[in-house]
Amino acid sequence: MVAIRMQFTLYLVLLLNIYNSFVSALYFHIGETEKKCFIEEIPDETMIIGNYRTQLYDKQKEEYLPATQGLGMFVEVKDPDEKVILSRQYGSEGRFIFTSHTPGEHQICLHSNSSKFALFAGGMLRVHLDIQVGEHTNNYAEIAAKDKLTELQLRVRQLMEQVDQIQKEQNYQRYREERFRQTSESTNQRVLWWSIVQTLILVAIGFWQMRHLKSFFEAKKLV
Repeated sequence: MVAIRMQFTLYLVLLLNIYNSFVSALYFHIGETEKKCFIEEIPDETMIIGNYRTQLYDKQKEEYLPATQGLGMFVEVKDPDEKVILSRQYGSEGRFIFTSHTPGEHQICLHSNSSKFALFAGGMLRVHLDIQVGEHTNNYAEIAAKDKLTELQLRVRQLMEQVDQIQKEQNYQRYREERFRQTSESTNQRVLWWSIVQTLILVAIGFWQMRHLKSFFEAKKLV
């Protein structure tokens, strides 16, 4: 009985870790022409929403204040095949949305519109970024009001979408495992063939040296 409870507890912890991995919030600082890029491992057919807001450093007050409307952020997103799936200019505060169609590492890059930011040369910009993946992008309050769902129905829908997102994550992990296995097998084959080539080269060099030494001794009439 104790063993069953321990297994159940470990399973819940695993689900919570996977569940929490779909949300990430952070802030970072960028200069006038600096670009910041982040890597997000995303399953296929998954919606991603990024919310951000910017703050400009005020030297007189020695603190970060909300950026003016003239400042904007340029957002560019590339899929694992380096294909641009989002490239757009936004304001000093906003939201960007895209859907992944290829599983793997997606690159999310942000930088300021330097033509406006140049007015504050030498300043520093703080960017607060909140990335939501999968079912975390849903506004369940709006869904409940629109579809007239009870609290129980809404909770069931949340759980179903969470299970669907976890299944996508598991499929992505299987995809990564398969690619890793293929890479390992390819590397092992290359190492094997390189060892064979090295052996043949050493045999050929040894044979040539023996022939050369034999010719040398015959020329010197030592044999």
